[in-house]
Amino acid sequence: MKSIVITGSTRGIGYHMAVEFLKKGCRVTLSGRGEELKDESRIRLKDFEGKYMYVSCNVQMKEELQNLWDRSVEKWGTVDIWINNAGQNTPHVFAWETEESYTENIISTNLTGMIYGAQVAAGEMIRQGHGSIYSMEGLGSNNMIQEKTILYGTTKHALTYFMKGLAKELEGTGVLAGRLSPGMMLTDFITRMPDGGTAELMANEKFKRIFNILADKPETVAKFLVPGMLKNRKNDAQIAWLTRRKAAWRFMTAPLRKGRLV
Repeated sequence: MKSIVITGSTRGIGYHMAVEFLKKGCRVTLSGRGEELKDESRIRLKDFEGKYMYVSCNVQMKEELQNLWDRSVEKWGTVDIWINNAGQNTPHVFAWETEESYTENIISTNLTGMIYGAQVAAGEMIRQGHGSIYSMEGLGSNNMIQEKTILYGTTKHALTYFMKGLAKELEGTGVLAGRLSPGMMLTDFITRMPDGGTAELMANEKFKRIFNILADKPETVAKFLVPGMLKNRKNDAQIAWLTRRKAAWRFMTAPLRKGRLV
């Protein structure tokens, strides 16, 4: 029975991965910035009472990530898989139009927070003799550049470099480092902006057409990523849902498929 820690797991792909791990019999620590897990989320987890816990954690603060580890080990005895999933976006504007607070927040969460989480997990897992660390890739990890999202893409590009480097540094320690590549998903990360407004992308017909071809619901992606992590024994693994072959097949068969996400 493996013990899992997921940062940023109160909603979206993080939450659905937590549910899938619980269905597989794992013990899970969910986390987010709120003091408590929202009632709606707790109700949906009612069948897993005693198998999960919630720890408030701001990933921008390394001491809070250390507390997340310590609380999880105190509860479960060990941490087998640590997932850096917490992420932020910025308003859909050009880089030079992005306010300083949004610039600082996206870097502090997506990049510094991920590095802090990996540092805590790597050091502790080396001491316990085993474990796996995964971080969530995104737009920019594959060098794709999309205007008005380059700050987000910069953090994800750096994340991929860091995780590949971490895997190399962890060789021979018994600890694995890998990356999760979820592809495009229908979450409020896409449909809503951090300033509370509706994402401009949703008004772009070309983007909506591509999104409806390539995107999936987060619960669909979670059902693929979780078994991949549980069975993986390879260092520097990339567990990718939307592969190039799958994307090409979806474009080819798009006229035959029904249903739209947006």
